[in-house]
Amino acid sequence: MALYVSFFMFISLLTYGVVGIRSERKGHIQKRIQAYFVNNKPPDHTDMEEELSFHQRVVKPMWISFKRKYTKRLGKEEASKLEHLLLQAGQPFGLSPVGFKMVQTSLIVGLPVLGLALGFLASLQTTYMLLILLLAIGTAIIVPKQFLKKKIQKRSQSAGKELPDILDLLTISLEAGLGFDAALSQVVSKKNGEVIKEFKVVLEEMRLGKTRKEALNAINERLVSDELRTLIYNIVQAEKLGIGMVSVLRVQTEDIREFRRQKAEEAAMKAPIKMMFPLVLFIFPTLFIILLGPAMIQLMGSF
Repeated sequence: MALYVSFFMFISLLTYGVVGIRSERKGHIQKRIQAYFVNNKPPDHTDMEEELSFHQRVVKPMWISFKRKYTKRLGKEEASKLEHLLLQAGQPFGLSPVGFKMVQTSLIVGLPVLGLALGFLASLQTTYMLLILLLAIGTAIIVPKQFLKKKIQKRSQSAGKELPDILDLLTISLEAGLGFDAALSQVVSKKNGEVIKEFKVVLEEMRLGKTRKEALNAINERLVSDELRTLIYNIVQAEKLGIGMVSVLRVQTEDIREFRRQKAEEAAMKAPIKMMFPLVLFIFPTLFIILLGPAMIQLMGSF
């Protein structure tokens, strides 16, 4: 009897084990399939579009498409000239040549429309409306170019003011025993300004594989400054001829300070001539009125 019971239990356990293992294996496979398809489900574009805002769904794609079409219209020569001017101006507002032309075009369209709308509201005559239209178009064409010129001049003036102090620090670092690249890196970490920004670009270009001569000469394309151009030329020549860099920088610093002193003296010499026009136009007539006014009133009273 015990033999039959044990045999029955053995068969029951064997059957249960076989069935259980198979069902467990199927369940494991099903879990893996389900996990894969749930986690790697292809994105539903309709749901994604519903989650995006109106600007991301409609405005941004239209702007990108318009920008591409405008890029194709813009010629390579005009784009290169604009890019050169924007680099010299320090890339104001991060504008690219295409962005600058688009801003200029929007001003050419927007300012006349605004001027005409104000003219209609003020009920101006047709002649005044045409005058406003011409002034708005001229302003939209001239103002962006003048803005770039002013930015270029401002960067050039800032570079001339910053350069002597930067050269002093560079000379001290070289005298302390550092190489030119290490000294330039130290100066860049201690100072700020337009020249420092360009020297940062020089160090990055040298790390990327450019030679020192190429990296320094590239500054002349991004920053308009006679003092800086002369400094770069002297540094390149000193490296080429094996002249001591410290003596070159000292002489260059003295020359730049002397040049700044001469420019200040020249500006002081021009001041009386510039003051003559407001004196003649505004101050002298007032003095004549004050001095000769009472005499003229007496003469008119006597007659």
